[in-house]
Amino acid sequence: MENPLVQEVTYRQLQAFKPSLAVLPWGATEAHNFHLPHGTDTMQAQALAAEAAKRANQRGARICVLPAIPFGNNAQQLDQIATIHLKTSTALAILRDVIESLKQQNIRKIVILNSHGGNEFKPMVRDICHEAQVIIVVMDWWRMEAEFVRSIIEVPGDHADELETSLIMHLRPELVDLDSAGPGEKRAFAIAELSQPGVWTPRPWSRTHPDTGSGDPRRATANKGHAIFDRIAGKISDLLLRVDQTPLEQLP
Repeated sequence: MENPLVQEVTYRQLQAFKPSLAVLPWGATEAHNFHLPHGTDTMQAQALAAEAAKRANQRGARICVLPAIPFGNNAQQLDQIATIHLKTSTALAILRDVIESLKQQNIRKIVILNSHGGNEFKPMVRDICHEAQVIIVVMDWWRMEAEFVRSIIEVPGDHADELETSLIMHLRPELVDLDSAGPGEKRAFAIAELSQPGVWTPRPWSRTHPDTGSGDPRRATANKGHAIFDRIAGKISDLLLRVDQTPLEQLP
């Protein structure tokens, strides 16, 4: 099936294709500095999933891509206009219903392509895999090909930074207003020891990141975004193909 996006194909096409693996892109709706759209995470997840599945299908896989979940865990950003927060219990209920639906259709391999750092799926996936007897793989795309990304990105960050800005400049350049971007500065915690390895507490986002960004985006380019998108989509595609073509009883 040339187009793996479920929302764009017909029931007849899906009947003939008989997908055996489903990709669930999962993003967020949140502020991304002053220059990127609120849907940045969701756009990235959907685009990477579509391209990776298409490449895998061209090599014999039977993969479909579900509509992206556009909301994530954003509890520390609720003071920012139009940022939408899903409680963990809500996300668990959504994921459980999606998995149960797919299982009824004999699709027992599911990949969550996550695009938002605030989303934490491990406890949910452990529970659902035990309950439903399915295979669920979680991919945080920005953690993949990290060395390659470091070779391209000049100023590291982790939100609305050079990496994310470059990707959206590649995917949807008409939505990027780089001239309006803030510097993406991060203010340190009052207690320095809270930032040491092995210690974690949520960032009060608007206080620690005044323009909502984390990392200076102003050296971003569409060419950087294209190179990174192509490399990560290829990496995702390789794993999708392997998971799809490996018998369920041999996974993980």
